[in-house]
Amino acid sequence: MPAPSSALRIALLGCGVVGTQVVRLLTEQSEDLAARVGASLELVGVAVRDVDAPRDAVVPRALLTTDAAELVTRADIVVELMGGIEPARGLLLRAIEHGASVVTANKALLAQHGPELYQAADAAGVDVYFEAAVAGAIPLVRPLRESLAGDRVRRVLGIVNGTTNYILDEMTTKGLAFADVLRTAQELGYAEADPTADVEGHDAAAKAAIIASLAFHTRVRLEDVACEGITRVSADDVAWAAATGHVIKLLAIAELTDEGVSVRVHPSLVPLTHPLATVGGAFNAVFVEAEAAGELMFYGRGAGGAPTASAVVGDVVSVGRHRVLGGKGPDESRYADLPLAPATAAVTRYQIRVLVDDRPGVLARVAGVVAEHGVSIAAMRQQGETADGGARLVLTTHSAPEAALAATVEAVRGLDVVKEVTSVLRVEGA
Repeated sequence: MPAPSSALRIALLGCGVVGTQVVRLLTEQSEDLAARVGASLELVGVAVRDVDAPRDAVVPRALLTTDAAELVTRADIVVELMGGIEPARGLLLRAIEHGASVVTANKALLAQHGPELYQAADAAGVDVYFEAAVAGAIPLVRPLRESLAGDRVRRVLGIVNGTTNYILDEMTTKGLAFADVLRTAQELGYAEADPTADVEGHDAAAKAAIIASLAFHTRVRLEDVACEGITRVSADDVAWAAATGHVIKLLAIAELTDEGVSVRVHPSLVPLTHPLATVGGAFNAVFVEAEAAGELMFYGRGAGGAPTASAVVGDVVSVGRHRVLGGKGPDESRYADLPLAPATAAVTRYQIRVLVDDRPGVLARVAGVVAEHGVSIAAMRQQGETADGGARLVLTTHSAPEAALAATVEAVRGLDVVKEVTSVLRVEGA
């Protein structure tokens, strides 16, 4: 094993579950990491809010500090695991100004202020790496940014939030209600005490913005992502999904349309034949469709201390090698500068469930309204009577623009033979 030429100084901002595992990997694998980098990695400080808080013994208490601003000025590589926008943004800009490369897992920061960080890093000649920001341990950023650089990505479908995937999987396999599964998820530590960012889709939306930016070489911000969470998904929706050969997943979708790049997050009906349908529990998976490479799927643990730390330390090795050998990694690629398509331009399919009067001519009237809006029906089925003498009707459309499908739903809702539109879900991956 060759001896490292010199030491690279590592500063860690934040020392929660992931940060602690990063310290563990840097400590326990120090010799291997030094051989891979070409220099030893010296942890010179760990910035925390409270130096007296209980911590794992692997974290050297002598390195703890509350002065993050000073710490980043004496590091070659700054690893940011604080989360949130500020003070993380200011600290990383300060680190870059002082010549440090940056490794971060902060998807919210990148989705909102990534371009600012990339520009500063480019001017300073340092790296910004963020493999852990999108799908934990799953290698996705590097394949999109480097491995597929010679190809053209057409579409990305991703299960990128483990909390929501766990909830929907439990609802599917056990027939439980959303509220009951959420409560269990919180007890098991899969969901936060305040689960809003997860169940409303905000976490997935931030990751979708990063994925779309990489895949389509176009700046996509968090506010450019149409977002809908899973709080309205019912046990009845899950049961009907199974009855029609689907499973419900919260998908982050980024694709090229005739109007530009479309990026959205919403619950989707995924056919049981699609690879994403079998992704269970708190696992993540991202399905990429590229022109030359075809279909690719990346699967694994999208969160957790050790898995996320693996991706973080992988980035530390990459930027460390750049500092030892000279040069730097890829800059932000935004040459395509494609327009961002409005949410209404997305092309998808709908499955619409309605309660209707059970009398002759109802199916024809519903089908007629759908046709008037330029939407064709792929399947229509009637099943069972309601207690008040109505009937349950399920319509699945062919692909059409979101705007046309939404207008169709409103027109169906306005028919006097329709008692209620009980559910509208998009069908993806068919």
